[in-house]
Amino acid sequence: MLYHLLPVAFWLLASGGSAVPFLLPVQDSLPPLAYAFCYIPAVIAILCFLIIRRIQRHASSVEECFQVGLLLGIASYWMPSVLFLLIPVWGTLIYRNIFSFRSFLSTLIGLSLVTIWAVIAVKMGWIGNPWAEFFAPRNNWAWIPTGSFLLAYVASAIARHVFLVR
Repeated sequence: MLYHLLPVAFWLLASGGSAVPFLLPVQDSLPPLAYAFCYIPAVIAILCFLIIRRIQRHASSVEECFQVGLLLGIASYWMPSVLFLLIPVWGTLIYRNIFSFRSFLSTLIGLSLVTIWAVIAVKMGWIGNPWAEFFAPRNNWAWIPTGSFLLAYVASAIARHVFLVR
């Protein structure tokens, strides 16, 4: 029974923890509608780790790495520092022995594709340039739901693995 209930408890804690900025009156906080957009990088980050986890052992990870690079590049529009999640993604691939130079290059190609389209969109005036303020404090609010969702994902994966081994 704990095999199913413990991950649910972790996800409920993550949902509650990510809603804390709605409740705290902080000077530099975002308005509630703007904070709602902070959930987009969190969902994309979880999607990236789900894509990486579904790769079979001794299989090529080139296509999945391209997808992860593309998705993290898109998520960097809302939170530019989400690009640092490439390091744990590559670490996971190295740990599972499915990392290659081709998968590294495919990740960079996915990022460069987003970069090319972002440069065109910024120059044409279609979107603003959030990458100019890479470490701006207002961009750090999106790490709260992203971090809590990633911690819930890792904790639930560990809990399910432990209960499966027992």
